[in-house]
Amino acid sequence: MVDAMTGHDSPADKFHILKDVFGFDAFRPGQEAVVDALLGGEDVLAVMPTGAGKSLCFQVPSLTRGGLTIVVSPLVALMQDQVMALKLAGVAADAINSAATRADNVNAWQRAAGGETRLLYMAPERLMTARMLEALARLPITMFAVDEAHCISQWGPAFRPEYEMLGELKSRFPDVPIAAFTATADEVTRRDIADKLFSGQGRIFVSGFDRPNIQLGVEMKDQWKRQLLEFLKGREGESGIVYCLSRKKTEETAAHLVENGFNALPYHAGMEAERRAGHQNRFLSERGIIIVATIAFGMGIDKADVRFVFHTDIPASIEAYYQEIGRAGRDGRAAEARMLFGLGDMRMRRMFIEDEDSDDERRRREHKRLDALIAYCESPTCRRRVLLNHFGESPEPCGNCDMCLDPVELADGTAEAQLTLAAVTATGQRFGAAHIIDVLRGGQTEKIAQLGHDRLPVYGQGMAHSKREWQSIIRQIIAAGFLQLDIGGFGGIKCTAESQALQNGEKEFHYRQDTIKLKGKAKKKAAREDMPDLTDSEFILLDRLKQLRLDLAQQRGVPAYVIFTDRSLEDMARRQPHTADEFAEIHGVGEAKLRDLAEIFLSAISAGDGAEVPAFE
Repeated sequence: MVDAMTGHDSPADKFHILKDVFGFDAFRPGQEAVVDALLGGEDVLAVMPTGAGKSLCFQVPSLTRGGLTIVVSPLVALMQDQVMALKLAGVAADAINSAATRADNVNAWQRAAGGETRLLYMAPERLMTARMLEALARLPITMFAVDEAHCISQWGPAFRPEYEMLGELKSRFPDVPIAAFTATADEVTRRDIADKLFSGQGRIFVSGFDRPNIQLGVEMKDQWKRQLLEFLKGREGESGIVYCLSRKKTEETAAHLVENGFNALPYHAGMEAERRAGHQNRFLSERGIIIVATIAFGMGIDKADVRFVFHTDIPASIEAYYQEIGRAGRDGRAAEARMLFGLGDMRMRRMFIEDEDSDDERRRREHKRLDALIAYCESPTCRRRVLLNHFGESPEPCGNCDMCLDPVELADGTAEAQLTLAAVTATGQRFGAAHIIDVLRGGQTEKIAQLGHDRLPVYGQGMAHSKREWQSIIRQIIAAGFLQLDIGGFGGIKCTAESQALQNGEKEFHYRQDTIKLKGKAKKKAAREDMPDLTDSEFILLDRLKQLRLDLAQQRGVPAYVIFTDRSLEDMARRQPHTADEFAEIHGVGEAKLRDLAEIFLSAISAGDGAEVPAFE
């Protein structure tokens, strides 16, 4: 038997930890390579899609190596949920944070200092103080794990400066491996994180960004309240997230949905903490609730059955969008992400970037990330290809986005694309779209005159299209993969490996002349696969098990998934174990849950409808 309190020294024990503590028979794709690197003492940055099991990648090595692992987490609620889940699995975990009393924090520190704790969670603000770092230097630290590591690169230094200060850990603890995890980071962000945390010397694992079960769709904004209600038709009783740009709109939207018969709750940073926490707990524990939120909601949210994410306004960047839609369909079943896209949103997002308290370089990068999202919105072809291309992947058309399911009429834009590529090449592949458009339309700007670009053969050859049309065409050329934004360089656009084939006439380019969908136009939908493959009697049992889980979660004050995931309950309903040995084979049942929960759930499985089950102590 593996002792979760002390761990073991041999890497061979990783499989025992996986099974006996966490109840899993095998690692998910991408997990084992990260675990092995950490067991070998290497620094690691792991980029894994939402729901891929990032936490397990540092929890298993922590328990295998022994000693104390410090986990850096940005949100109190996130660390509290993870600590509770670990304790339920029999792991000695603690957190030191602002939500706890001073006495509780002191007791947590004394347990860690006394060697009782395996994983200690804290925010970067608490970790990166001279007093804490000096105290930790006297303890047997075996690993630092940085959760939501994209915050190091993408949160402005004026917002959470201590995230950037995490770069000091390597110099203070040179022999302690650092593990960094995130679900969303393009190549530039990955390099930035690795450079700041371990001087670029660590290993970077990218497990793939595709979430094929999420159907992607974008609409031009036109009476957004009506569009939201149309989307929600037939979704009564489903859990979902609606994102809004402002706190006021969040409250307004939630009220509008309630008026139209939906169970909706607002969530934003301006609410009283108790009300906000109550809404989050209801969303995590109850069925069929729609949470209407600003981006204050979402990081670390682990609810498997979110069936949709709807953006009433465009997010801040393509990375933010990817992370936000990743909260849908974590159970692997069909889910949908829909975004409304308006010119007013674009202007507002540009203003937010300009008003941010950061340097010019960061603002420039954020503008280019927004450009990438706009290119996604205007894509004339498969949206998933555009999304994954941004993260360095090149998939085939997905068949599960609005452009694949309901293709729009495209115009032949090969000549326009060739002209654009010629202008980009002739000007040195270092200017942004605005300058390229000025060259194509024969603009008489000071920059053009100084650089002599009015003497280029392409100068003035694009007068047939307006500036706005060229902006859309160029964004769609980028979306098609013939040009790319140089986010990490000078912010210009440059040619790709596909460009030469287009210039040679071996490939064609087609674009959308009208990105506004017609009202009332029928939209094809992918087949819905919301329900697991169970018989009627098994569904009745599953419903009873979910209610039991909800009761236990409310008694403990934790999210329902901390008790058992939906997958575990479905496994119970399908296999219907009647002994402890049979219950031990259920997905997600480790030794602690076998000891503490088996009797309660076995009684529920054996009981008829309405039968009493043992109370949870």
